[in-house]
Order: sequence, then C-alpha cells, then structure tokens
Amino acid sequence: MVARMKGKSVQASGICKRYKSFFGRSSTILDNISLDIDAGDIFGLLGPNGSGKTTLISIFSTLIYPEAGSLSILGMDARRNRNAIRKCINISTAKPNFPWSLTVKENLRHYGMLYGLHGSALSRTVRDQIDAFELGEFQDHRFEDLSTGLKQRLSLAKAMLNHPSLIFLDEPTTGLDPDISIKTRQLIRRIHEEEGISVVLSTHYMPEAEMLCDKIAFLRQGRIVALDTPHNLKRHLALGERIAVSYQGEADLAALEEQPGILGLKAEKGRVEIIVDRGEESLDGIIKLFAKAKITDIAIKEPDLEDVFIELAR
Repeated sequence: MVARMKGKSVQASGICKRYKSFFGRSSTILDNISLDIDAGDIFGLLGPNGSGKTTLISIFSTLIYPEAGSLSILGMDARRNRNAIRKCINISTAKPNFPWSLTVKENLRHYGMLYGLHGSALSRTVRDQIDAFELGEFQDHRFEDLSTGLKQRLSLAKAMLNHPSLIFLDEPTTGLDPDISIKTRQLIRRIHEEEGISVVLSTHYMPEAEMLCDKIAFLRQGRIVALDTPHNLKRHLALGERIAVSYQGEADLAALEEQPGILGLKAEKGRVEIIVDRGEESLDGIIKLFAKAKITDIAIKEPDLEDVFIELAR
C-alpha cells in the first residue's frame, strides 16, 4: 500500500455556476459550494439526479469554469495553472464513449499518446493498464463490441495512463449489473490503496459511498446540505442502530425512554423499535426492562447512508 499524501487535493470556496436557457432564463446549478478535500482520501459527492454533482466534477477537473468562487487543485490555481493541473489529474465518466472502431489496446495507445507518452514508455504503460484492469483477453476487441462493464473498466484504465495524483469518477457504476458494480467498486478501492491517489467520486448509490468514501458531501439543488464522514453523519442525525423487539406481555416503555444511549423509540402493540447510540452496549439494559414480558424476537439493524439521505431530504 502506498503512503497517503499530505495536504489538500481540492480547495473550493464560494463556487457558483449558472446556465442560461434558450429563452434567456438563468438557472442556478451550484450555489456557494465550499469544501476542502484531503489528499489521499476517497471523497464522495452524493445527491439525487440534478443536484449538481456532474457540474461540480466538471469544474474540479477544469473542463468548465464557475461564475464565482476560487478553486485550487493539488495546490494550483484552477484558472492560472489549468495545463499543469491536467497533467496531474484524470477523469472517468458514466457511459464512457471512445472511438468505436478502435480496439481496447488501440484506444489505450491513442489516449496514451495524447498524454505525451511514446515509444517503449507508451507500450509499457498500456501493457501495465491492460494487466491491472484484467483486459488482456479483450485487448483486441473493438470498443463497440464490449459489454457495459468492460467499457467502464477501459475507462478506468484510460484514466490511469498518466499516473494521476487525483482522479475524478462520475457515476462509475451507473447502468452496471449488481455483480459488475461490486467488482468495479473493489477495483476503485484497489487503485486507491495501491497507487495512493486521491479520488473524488460522484454517485447516488448509497452502498457505493458507504463502501468507498472517507468523507461525503450531500448535494441538494446545488447546495451542500451535509458534509462529514459516513459514521459522523449517521451519528449527528441521530441515526443510531435500530433494535426491534417483539414481545408478549408488559414492558416498561417509559423507563425504556430514559435509558442512556436511547435516541428514540416507536412502539406498537407487541413490538417496539428502539433507536440507540450504541447497540450492543445498550442491549443488556434494554432486555432487563422486558423482565415481565416474553421476548419472541430481537433484530438489530445498522443505519446506512440510505437512512441519512432520506433524513436530509426531509
């Protein structure tokens, strides 16, 4: 595993982006976005479709400019040092589109030359990426003949040709089958750990962010509505573990609410769902309050980012 870099990969302050429609109306896509992304992290941009994730990645990758705000990428000013930044970053988008008639190997050589590689260095780099992304048996297949999952794998291989310090992944598993999505996430994690690069990942899939991200920014209607680690987001929103107890007889629900670590409860006849700050530590005290009842079932459910997303949407 490569040691993590120090410093910031992205520093954004007051980023705003607006688009004008055909009729001259102005629409705000991003509104006063400010965030710092630590070097070496996998940082997640989460939100529903239309929340501004792709536009923000386009700005961070210097493809478009914001109307307002300041932006530093890898310690360089995004306007003044655009060319230098582009040598150190790369991007992989959802539904990648490469020259259809070129094979996997030809596409990688094509983009490698665009990144300034040539001769033996180009051949070695292309071979390394074909091996790293397990594309060997498909290297002579044309792009148009590849499955969606292989196209995404090729896109990731292309994004690593220039050995970037920072890579942007825009909806990397959109349209993939569940098993291919899992393999793609594992591949992203492996790239991050082996290469030690910073990753900015946009997604609206909660399991993806839960599996990959060190820190997450939730976007809604072009604004950041929450920013923290997955663990802290669940904690700050009082989304603790849920303990569902089914029982027969009587239970002291009033005393249950006073238990340390209880964040809330929802009771109905013969069943109570308890939200706790620390599940296993609270379980013993909870069970004691059912001494006069017969417990028929106990289930513990960990909160996930889906719960966070629903809570933020409210």
